[in-house]
Amino acid sequence: MNTYHYVLYIHFLSLFVGVGAGSVLLACLFQLRAARTVEQAVPWGMLAGKVGKLFPIAIIGLFGSGAYMTSETTFPWTWSTRWIEVGIAALVVLLAQGGGIAERTGHKLGAALQANGPGPLGSEARRMALHPGLWVVEFSNLGIVFGVVWNMTQKPGLGGSLAAVLVGYAVGAALALLVTRSAKEELAPATGPAA
Repeated sequence: MNTYHYVLYIHFLSLFVGVGAGSVLLACLFQLRAARTVEQAVPWGMLAGKVGKLFPIAIIGLFGSGAYMTSETTFPWTWSTRWIEVGIAALVVLLAQGGGIAERTGHKLGAALQANGPGPLGSEARRMALHPGLWVVEFSNLGIVFGVVWNMTQKPGLGGSLAAVLVGYAVGAALALLVTRSAKEELAPATGPAA
């Protein structure tokens, strides 16, 4: 076994950490969506905050191991290979959406839950639990990752690489909007203020 195989293992391990954390975060979002009281919502929000700390580790692992494999001279790809450039751009988008949009929205959700106080969730807490800043980011980030994995296996040119990532993003965003819209319709009659 040579260094490349160890680095490839780290690359896959980083991918698994990211997808695993994303899956747990998705479960947290569905539990927040179903919560009717602060007591039901808070543990899922807290778990989501803790799991979110794994994403930078996954991104650093993916970039570092990918950088090694890209720099290795025995492979036919370089830093100017289109699917690699798209993969790097995708990591930047993942970091910006997760560390920027989702993290800020998560803090706003936490503040809304705290302001709500014990008991039934009021309209603001329910609205924040269904906020696109959480749902669209989570679903679209998973879509981006699946697009990048496609690119890693198929190694297409620029057009194919962009298409895979953009289709993944669009499908993820559409699913997120569908899930949150149906939840908003279910919750519409029960959006009175908290007691």
